[in-house]
Amino acid sequence: MTSPLWSTVGVLADWLGYALALRCVWLVFLLISKRPDVDRNSVLRHLVLTAVLCTLSLWGGMELLNTEAKGWQLPLVWWVMPFAAWLVVGAQILFWVSTYHALFALMSEERLRRAKAAVGWLFLTVVGVLWYRSDPGNSISMLQGAIPLATQTVIGLVIIAIAGIAAMSLTTHIGAERKFAKGIVMQLALIAGSVVFGIPLLFLLITSFKEDRDMSSPNGIVWVPRVQQTVDYVDPKNPVYEVRYEGQTVQATVASRLPNGLLRLEVQKPFSLQGLIIDTKDPQLKPVPQQAPLVSAHLNGVLATAMVIEETGDGRVRVQALSPASVKGQKAIFTPDQVEPIRNVGLRWQNYPEALSYMPPETDYGLVYLKNTLLIAILSVIGTVFSSSLAAYAFARLRFPARDAIFAIFLATMMLPAAVTMMPQFLIFRQLGWIDTLLPLWVPAFFGSALNIFLLRQFFRTIPMEFEDAAKIDGCSHVRTFWSVMLPQIKPALAVIAVTTFMGAWNNFMGPLIYVNSPSKMPISYALQLFMGDRDGEPRLLMAFVTLTIIPVLLLFFFAQRYFIEGVTLSGLGGK
Repeated sequence: MTSPLWSTVGVLADWLGYALALRCVWLVFLLISKRPDVDRNSVLRHLVLTAVLCTLSLWGGMELLNTEAKGWQLPLVWWVMPFAAWLVVGAQILFWVSTYHALFALMSEERLRRAKAAVGWLFLTVVGVLWYRSDPGNSISMLQGAIPLATQTVIGLVIIAIAGIAAMSLTTHIGAERKFAKGIVMQLALIAGSVVFGIPLLFLLITSFKEDRDMSSPNGIVWVPRVQQTVDYVDPKNPVYEVRYEGQTVQATVASRLPNGLLRLEVQKPFSLQGLIIDTKDPQLKPVPQQAPLVSAHLNGVLATAMVIEETGDGRVRVQALSPASVKGQKAIFTPDQVEPIRNVGLRWQNYPEALSYMPPETDYGLVYLKNTLLIAILSVIGTVFSSSLAAYAFARLRFPARDAIFAIFLATMMLPAAVTMMPQFLIFRQLGWIDTLLPLWVPAFFGSALNIFLLRQFFRTIPMEFEDAAKIDGCSHVRTFWSVMLPQIKPALAVIAVTTFMGAWNNFMGPLIYVNSPSKMPISYALQLFMGDRDGEPRLLMAFVTLTIIPVLLLFFFAQRYFIEGVTLSGLGGK
């Protein structure tokens, strides 16, 4: 076993080798760039020296760490020490840095200042040593490990590093190409930012198509999902039947036979009805094949492809061989470690219908939640846009007594926390008889919003008065001027308010939790919380359900992004 000190040196040597390898790539691009300000002979000498040092560092690191035949990995080491020991290490590093600067300083004042600093850091080192030795319980240990990397990951990192260095070398030209280089750097930065912020969304989508066995892996996150191969199989001992129950098709198995000729069935799918008992007659039964997983196992000394036809109570599986012909039809029992599942790269689309099958039957696979949410969101958007724009136009263009004072009081309501108004609002809605309805969730939107009215008022005030004067000359009333002249000028602001209102109504969970009692009247936000509470141990189903809930929001941003960006710029002329 390598000593802790040499292990640390080995890790540092490895990381130094990686850094020198990147510098070699940089020097190579400098040689082939044909830049007039580059001394090719000097670059070539530095390239040879850097390559030699890189080779020695990587070789020395592998020798010290004994990492041969362990695959690709990034070595890591960390010393677990008390604060006094870290003080000694830091002071020693700064002592040698100050000593180096003092020895090679050009001015006597600089040399004296650096020497005083070195003496100070040396004194601090002595203090740290005495502090460490004063406590007999102090100890120092080392944590050593490595981050395993798959071959495709290493190839991807190398490609990204080479591409980044190439972009840097190509964008460091001076003179007339400086603006071009700046544009390239900005675009690369934007692309890199999009990749970084898109990784969580990509992880969400990939996880929604995975199987349970890919949720965790010793090699890290599984980015390429695989799907278990299956074949149709009807179990003669315990067949699954397809019957109709309360207007929907369910799959059930026989639980028992009743004396009056009826069969008592136990529902298996959908999962929301799992365990339900149904009594039915034989003529109504329709057997349906189930999906039997394919595995490979050694049967009679032959590697055979078989399907799992039964899972025994002790964890073993009973399989029936499908190929080759010499063992076809033979059955055997294996332990899980004796069979290898046959899986191919693919997406498990069944996660989505399976996630919806856990919704209560009265919600029609979650469509009731979607209908409630769309009703609340659309009516909230209509009410907010209409009432806020109308009030903002009045505050911006109409003259009436105490207009500015009323507007100031109106803005002051934004300082009231939502928790303060929650109880009065609940009492009002209870007096109106609106509890356990959707009315409290969208009716208040038709009474305006202080923030939205303020935003639209500022937009209205920046529109030239000539537009309104021209409308008056043409005989337009205030209502016609508001609708035909003023509103078209603030479309970006209206789009921003519509998007933010839609998002707020779509994600609103507290409101339905307070005012709605019936599950069939709850929105998607409630359904998501319900699903998270019931299926939090199945990430693939949870991610599939989350993906379904965010699709409408993604579509909204996709179609409204132009107006949203224009609104962020706060263009007072409606994007003109």
